[in-house]
Amino acid sequence: MIKRIGILTSGGDAPGMNAAIRAAVLTAAAHNIDVIGFRHGFNGLLEDDSQTLLPQHVQHIIQQGGTIIKSARCKALHTDAGARQAADTLHRLQLDALLIIGGDGSFRGALAIAPYYRGQIIGVPGTIDNDVDGTDFTIGFATAIDTALDAIDKIRDTADAFERIFLVELMGRHSGYIALSAGIAAGAEQIICPEFGALQANALKTLITPIQRAQLLRGKSSYIMVVAENSYPGGTTALAEALSSALGIECRACILGHIQRGGSPVGADRILATKLGAFAVEQLVAGAHLMMAGEINQQALLYPLAQTGERKKQIDPFLVRWQQQIASD
Repeated sequence: MIKRIGILTSGGDAPGMNAAIRAAVLTAAAHNIDVIGFRHGFNGLLEDDSQTLLPQHVQHIIQQGGTIIKSARCKALHTDAGARQAADTLHRLQLDALLIIGGDGSFRGALAIAPYYRGQIIGVPGTIDNDVDGTDFTIGFATAIDTALDAIDKIRDTADAFERIFLVELMGRHSGYIALSAGIAAGAEQIICPEFGALQANALKTLITPIQRAQLLRGKSSYIMVVAENSYPGGTTALAEALSSALGIECRACILGHIQRGGSPVGADRILATKLGAFAVEQLVAGAHLMMAGEINQQALLYPLAQTGERKKQIDPFLVRWQQQIASD
């Protein structure tokens, strides 16, 4: 019977992590389970940096971005000694289970601990990248899209005023989920992301031809390209400079960066985080181990933790095909 559980947030922060913490703590309290929160992700396990989390500690955090127990990456965990040390901390604190809120890197950390830990482990997908298999959406993705969309809409205003070409770089590491979704919603003329194929420094023609066609049809006007990070050698600024040189038109790069991680979570993220945080604790009580709490077709379900990053999660094939079709017309 589970009496004490640990909880941590790991990797890049995502809006809605606090909502998931709140749901987990409140659900645990309803089952008479104590909750210990580890600060700064897995580093809290290695450094024995923790605090008891009571319902009053999470009373008004659902609307807050970030994470009240902080987050970080932890290279030491990926060593055998680090994994053993983390498990020793869990045993010494007599924790029956560990709940981890994070992305695929965080879940790899969980799997590293598992061979040395006698308790249960469960994951909750919290990452703006939406690149975790086993769930339709991850906590933080909806807010990141909303933040990016607000920025692109503002950039469109100034692009229209000056009739300029803007390249807006969005996060996503190796996934184009944010770029495709925000680009479609913002009505961007072009979207560049890993799923559309690698973009080499000598392959600007594929980008220039649609721009020239648009200028021929519409005359001089604003033109927005949404670019997923790491899509071009040297970065988006280098791509803007290369396009400016090739076209003879001023192209500006706008890199949103970590602004996409911050802010109050939108309603969809608050609801998803609450659902998955509560479901994860309930499933621990039911005996779940080495699973992730996800949602598919509005149904909460469990998915093997080891398979969450096994293959690359596919972005919407219909939207990919449609965007490529209109960009080439």
